[in-house]
Amino acid sequence: MIGVTSGMVQSPQTPPALFDRALLQSRQRRAQTQGEVTFLLDRVAEDMSDRLAAVMREFHAAVDLWTPGEGLAALRTRLPSLQRIALDAAGSETLPFAPESLDLVVSALALQFVNDLPGVLAQIRRALKPDGLLLAAMIGGDSLTELRQAFAAAEAECEGGVSPRVAPFADLRDIGALLQRAGFALPVTDVDRVVVRYSNAFALMQDLRRMGAANVLIERRRTPSRRATLLRMAEIYTERFADADGRIRATFDIIWLSGWAPHASQQQPLKPGSAKASLAEAVKKAGKE
Repeated sequence: MIGVTSGMVQSPQTPPALFDRALLQSRQRRAQTQGEVTFLLDRVAEDMSDRLAAVMREFHAAVDLWTPGEGLAALRTRLPSLQRIALDAAGSETLPFAPESLDLVVSALALQFVNDLPGVLAQIRRALKPDGLLLAAMIGGDSLTELRQAFAAAEAECEGGVSPRVAPFADLRDIGALLQRAGFALPVTDVDRVVVRYSNAFALMQDLRRMGAANVLIERRRTPSRRATLLRMAEIYTERFADADGRIRATFDIIWLSGWAPHASQQQPLKPGSAKASLAEAVKKAGKE
């Protein structure tokens, strides 16, 4: 299922190939043909529009990087220059941008599938003009923790082992550290938690397939799951994560990240020891008032 491993943060020099991005592209195209499920993407698109509206500047060279389908098409009304970069059939992570050629890069629900996220962020940073902006949303945090736990318990019980089903996700600290490492100024991250309720685990899995977000891990199981394991997984999911009405919960954490290419006009942190007021004196003064 959808995921990006936090392990990327620990070894950016030689990132492991975690995702079959060619398979991802194929599954996204199939989802578009069969009828996409877009409630998460729609939520992100609306939020992204609001966040960009709060930025008091114009963008004349903007790119939408790997957003599935036409998820950010509505932004073109505000950003006529917005160029969509689709995921290619080979799943390449090499970006076709000249240095300092863009003033805005946006991406919605795509970066969780990147094998070399540090490398992609560094490429974006190089492509941005001074004071250019990256604004993106990706799945992370505790997303699909319920499905991960239910599958692990069912496989351990029915098959005596566990296969990769849902990749572990990066959290806020991971993403914040990567933004800083890539050279972004004023990095900001936050989380939008969405809890969706389903009649059963199979309905959730159907939605994931229609998002084009089924399991694309390279180390995924290549043989069909046993019927008994799937049924036991659904039972465990209901036992552990159902509400009083019998409907199950599925958690999606949408991590928002933004950062600017450095520019002299940006606010700079004070140098150590340059403060003109003592914190201790301020606290002492506040206690007397």
